[in-house]
Amino acid sequence: MKAVLIYSGGMDSTVLLYKYRKEIKLAVTFTYGARQDEEQTACAKENCKLLGIEHLIIPLEFMGKYFRSSILKGGDDVPHGSYNDENMKSTVVPFRNGIMLSIAAGLAESRELDTVLIANHAGDHTIYPDCRPEFIEAMGSAVNAGTFAGIKIVSPFCDITKRDIALIGKEEGVPFEKTYSCYEGRHSHCGVCGTCVERKEALEGFDPTEYEK
Repeated sequence: MKAVLIYSGGMDSTVLLYKYRKEIKLAVTFTYGARQDEEQTACAKENCKLLGIEHLIIPLEFMGKYFRSSILKGGDDVPHGSYNDENMKSTVVPFRNGIMLSIAAGLAESRELDTVLIANHAGDHTIYPDCRPEFIEAMGSAVNAGTFAGIKIVSPFCDITKRDIALIGKEEGVPFEKTYSCYEGRHSHCGVCGTCVERKEALEGFDPTEYEK
């Protein structure tokens, strides 16, 4: 496998970066006007440098300008609580993964790579339509049919929990302090938004994160 990784700098995609570091030939970070763009991009840069993996940053300003989501700058307040809460649907950035997968597939074919890696997981399925297995499978079929090389989309964490991912990361020696999750985008994790709550639960027992609450 010669892969391009969609790499946010968050916990899940960083575990994927370390687990498949020998197969990943390019990591791409998309900035799109999210509150956490700066913090996550800094983490992505640092981890790619540590592993010697080429890193691209591609801006998608149109998403922040035209799309609606509470995690985008200028959007509604970020909701607090669990991902099981109904108000967490406001954190969805419409078709974000569809857009990113399409661009990554073009990069893969341009670089003569054969795979796009994405770090969606089972905990995303309730809230995020473009993280669900049926979406990844459908996009995989479209990308495979729409490229001369038959590019594949591979989602190794699609059927496992964030806790499972954290344990894999622990085995791989992932520096979790060099990852960022918070939807508020502050220097320290807020500790109360949905992704902070999920991060706390996943990393329980070996969490180096500084939380405000």
